[in-house]
Amino acid sequence: MLKMKHLTLFLLVFLAVQFSNAQLGFSHELGLIAGPVQFRSDYGIRNNVETNFGNSGYGIGVVHYLNFAYRADCNCYTTDNFFNDHFKIRTEVSYNQTNLEHLGELVVPTKISDNSNRLRGHKGVAKNLDFGSQIEYFPLSIRDFQGFAYSFAPFISLGVHYTAFTPEVSTTYINPDPRKTGDVTDPSNFYSFWEPGSVDASSGGVFTVVSSVGVRYKLTKLSDIMLDFRWQYFFNDNIDGLNHQLEFNKNDDWLVWLNFGYIFYLD
Repeated sequence: MLKMKHLTLFLLVFLAVQFSNAQLGFSHELGLIAGPVQFRSDYGIRNNVETNFGNSGYGIGVVHYLNFAYRADCNCYTTDNFFNDHFKIRTEVSYNQTNLEHLGELVVPTKISDNSNRLRGHKGVAKNLDFGSQIEYFPLSIRDFQGFAYSFAPFISLGVHYTAFTPEVSTTYINPDPRKTGDVTDPSNFYSFWEPGSVDASSGGVFTVVSSVGVRYKLTKLSDIMLDFRWQYFFNDNIDGLNHQLEFNKNDDWLVWLNFGYIFYLD
């Protein structure tokens, strides 16, 4: 697997070369994004429809673009080359939050056991502050899109973000030992097959890889609306405050985010 540091180095070198080729001429765009998030974690059963849709939250953010097709310093188009006419650099600060619980066949009301009660009582919240950059590729001409030659401009993107995560965990399980009831760190309050230490709400930070596919619609000369479907992989299994290490849910945490945006051209 490609290591994160190698991907980061590749993107930095690529961007440096393309900045040089673009002759440092650019303009700015600013936008707002928001939409529903599905957080895929160790809660519930992975790839289970009820879990995926039940453990959904929201994301909001501010995005900034460097547009190399147009120069703000002279209010003119830049040199017509492939990079200028097909790529933008997107920088973003965003926040997403998802309430998490165990869903699926192990926690249905007909399941009456200590383990089912432990799972039903275990709750969490994934809270992530995210910032980083992506390079967006537009197969169609950015110049032509800005000139209303067509209304829709599809794109794909790839980038590296840094995520600061601050998960929350809790339990409503009534422990036979009253002294342990509500203790989120005590193994007797959680599923018996989890290893001690599986529940850990420590905050931290991690580099992530982000990829998306989307489309812009030309609203006015100086504004677009955007639809963007994102996949983000965290290279860490503690983003949700749970890493139970069981075989059927051993993958790192990740999310999908369908966001809607409004983009305004500043120059």
